[in-house]
Amino acid sequence: MKLEFSGAALGVTGSKHLLTVNGKKILMDCGLFQGRRLQSIKANMTFPFDPAEIDAVVLSHAHIDHSGALPALVKNGFSGPIFCTHATRDLCTIMLKDSGYIQEKDAEWLKKKLKDKSAEPLYTIADAEKSITQFRSVNYDQTFRVVPGVNVTFHDAGHLLGSAMVEWDIVDDETHEMVKLGFTGDLGRHHLPILKNPEQLKNLDVLITESTYGDRFHDEIADVEDKFAEKVNETIKRGGKIFIPAFAVERTQEILYVIRELQHKKKLPQIPIFVDSPLAANATEIFRLHPECFDDEMREMAERGQAPFLDERDGLQFTRSVEDSKALNDFPGSAIILSASGMCEAGRIRHHLKNNISNPKNTILIVGFMAQNTLGRKIVEGESPVNIYGIPHEVRADVVIFNAFSGHADQKGLLKFAENCGTPKQVFCVHGEESQIQVFQTKLGELPNLKTATISAPTPGENFEMQRDKVWKKLAWVNPVAAELFAEPAEAEKK
Repeated sequence: MKLEFSGAALGVTGSKHLLTVNGKKILMDCGLFQGRRLQSIKANMTFPFDPAEIDAVVLSHAHIDHSGALPALVKNGFSGPIFCTHATRDLCTIMLKDSGYIQEKDAEWLKKKLKDKSAEPLYTIADAEKSITQFRSVNYDQTFRVVPGVNVTFHDAGHLLGSAMVEWDIVDDETHEMVKLGFTGDLGRHHLPILKNPEQLKNLDVLITESTYGDRFHDEIADVEDKFAEKVNETIKRGGKIFIPAFAVERTQEILYVIRELQHKKKLPQIPIFVDSPLAANATEIFRLHPECFDDEMREMAERGQAPFLDERDGLQFTRSVEDSKALNDFPGSAIILSASGMCEAGRIRHHLKNNISNPKNTILIVGFMAQNTLGRKIVEGESPVNIYGIPHEVRADVVIFNAFSGHADQKGLLKFAENCGTPKQVFCVHGEESQIQVFQTKLGELPNLKTATISAPTPGENFEMQRDKVWKKLAWVNPVAAELFAEPAEAEKK
């Protein structure tokens, strides 16, 4: 049995982990890379393995950095099943088509505005629709066979509607070992609104864990609500607008829930609120179809017939058309505008920032993780000017960061999960930047149950093989395609 780490290795996007066992190849997640534009385009255009040789994909959740390359995988020859939960299938149905639409439009813009005749979308809406036909959805806690000798069970990860941590029960024909492997996917947090708390995997022989916030702690959501209201009210007083870059799925719904609560408590006034994302509008409807993912409070609200999110009765407006989106630039007075993408790398938020980031009356509320080299990360780190569509813009708007809204477990949550997962002999730390993983590795090594475990931080393209007695060995061979794709680019490519 072998594991090759082809994405989200010393990074947080492009999740792809390739498991080879019993002559079969199974891909854990298949996400898009986000970051430096030229490097991301190259990475997303190139797979470090042959898609036609993949037998199955097991998908942890619908976020684009985990699912967004699936249409490209299918386009390049993958014909097997894509296993996921029911809610993940429903979200991917709209998210992957939306991603194809954005890529088509971005390619059109590059051809028209920048005269780049070679610009082509990574995949189209039609490609996304084809990939959706290969989805096979199953319930939480229902064990199913992926390939002979490999059974999988999804458990609620509490990160996103339908998100799953994946429990693998594997009989390795070469070593004749029975192996229990756990993959956290993206591990959620306890006590956030809307979703259930994450479950716990136990008695693992090997753990693949995310490390996004392995070096830091989150504020509690209850503590940040008043600060959120304070910043919104300050912006209203100076006549500005509040722009919230937010993932269309989960984060947008969570913010709508918080605003509804604050207005109900009279801490926020009734002002115009726009969700400028057709995807977010569709996703909000899908949320209402999956009460099995809700926590007790949300289920009780649904049973009482209460709307858990803001809706049109509260002054909420969904702007579906491009014309309506553009009209927001001329909207008089204050408003709250939520728009995707969450890392400011694509979609309508880039246009809003282009037109509004230099106005000191405005506020940009950052409510999610921004990956290295994304536009959102540059704004968070105080860079000014920032390039938007190739043109520099001074950042004069107030930039406010709230990490309490993160759907990822922080160091405390990650360590608690690892502490209760059994006594694995091998831990792989993925989905984290190098500085975060280094801190997290040290903390993991201090846990009593991991004192004798090998704790590895794979680099792109590294391969590991399980020996007898469930001990893993790092192989000398590194996939050269993956290693080259994610190497530090030349200065000319750092865009």
